[in-house]
Amino acid sequence: MKRWGLGATGATQRTLNTNAIDTNIMDERAERVSDFDRAMMRRCLELASKALGRTSPNPLVGAVVVNDGEIVGEGFHPGPGQPHAEVFALRAAGARARGATIYVNLEPCNHFGRTPPCSEAVIAAGIARVVIGMSDPNPVAAGGRDRLQAEGIEVQTDVEAAACRELNEAFAHWARHQQPFGILKYAMTLDGKIATANGHSAWVSGEAARRRVHQERLAADVVVVGGNTLRQDNPLLTTHAMGDRNPLRTVLSRTLELPPDARLWRTDVAPSLVLTAPSADPDRQAALRDRGVEVVVLEELTPTRVMEYFYERQLSRVLWECGGTLAAAAIAAGAVQKVLAFIAPKIVGGATAPSPVGDLGITSMEKALALTDLKIESFAPDWLLSGYLRPVWGMN
Repeated sequence: MKRWGLGATGATQRTLNTNAIDTNIMDERAERVSDFDRAMMRRCLELASKALGRTSPNPLVGAVVVNDGEIVGEGFHPGPGQPHAEVFALRAAGARARGATIYVNLEPCNHFGRTPPCSEAVIAAGIARVVIGMSDPNPVAAGGRDRLQAEGIEVQTDVEAAACRELNEAFAHWARHQQPFGILKYAMTLDGKIATANGHSAWVSGEAARRRVHQERLAADVVVVGGNTLRQDNPLLTTHAMGDRNPLRTVLSRTLELPPDARLWRTDVAPSLVLTAPSADPDRQAALRDRGVEVVVLEELTPTRVMEYFYERQLSRVLWECGGTLAAAAIAAGAVQKVLAFIAPKIVGGATAPSPVGDLGITSMEKALALTDLKIESFAPDWLLSGYLRPVWGMN
């Protein structure tokens, strides 16, 4: 196994340089976090990310067991019904887990679900110290930290907490609100247009930005467009081989007046779902099903009902890649919690050129919806501005 230096081992701790934190109010727990602890937690996040898009409605979790500065076991949770990350890591560590430290980006679960409690597995393995990235937002599974401490095990919490919370933002929202986490993604020009006045939109952003979108699809359970987007852009909505999976490609259409040669009907590439209304033409429904497309009729074809339907299917991360009209409806319905806005350094003009979000009924600037926890990233020549539309658990 690999030995990690970084100037610290399990027995040697170094205080971090915390220029951005007022050391007068920094608690003792934060002072004891070492560079080594942070590095091991980042390794947990790397491991957890191996299961992107595969664990819903479960969280993404990675675990690392370290004995005397050496990694002796690693693991991640691959999907529902399978062992949790701690179990894989402890199995790999074997007898060397006794007296060791285990790092895990999410508090070990403390309940019997599809699998036994990870807290009990940690105790049984003889672990001496547990380092946790974030508390479990699921009240059913929470309590692992207290259980471990009751057994005399040292517990360190909130290590690389912001990164841990971002990785599992969909799980946290799911657990707290019993609904999927919605992300609105769009690409627009510098003057706020997602297409020209005649509807041409390929491509607003460059290759680097599009690769970033493919990464987002890899993490998503579902990607959603409306009928207009399908007709105008004929998108494929896959990860473009970014990984070995694709999200469930979903179209919302009341009429099913959709192009017969749409790339979304290539179900050999990725699964496709059409959500429609009871009034939809039965013959068009049958034609889509004959091509391997799943067609589901909802009594109310609204973003609220759509998100309820996804929740029923245990799909927790929904990526809205729709046009302005559907985007506005999704925002108004509370189906969007996060916004990914790609901004291209281009100007197209046009009074009738579409914008990313349609009418929200806002008539004064003080009522505008503000984003919080903003992040700006460069994907030359474009920029990505991301943020949250309303408070998300753990983000504020």
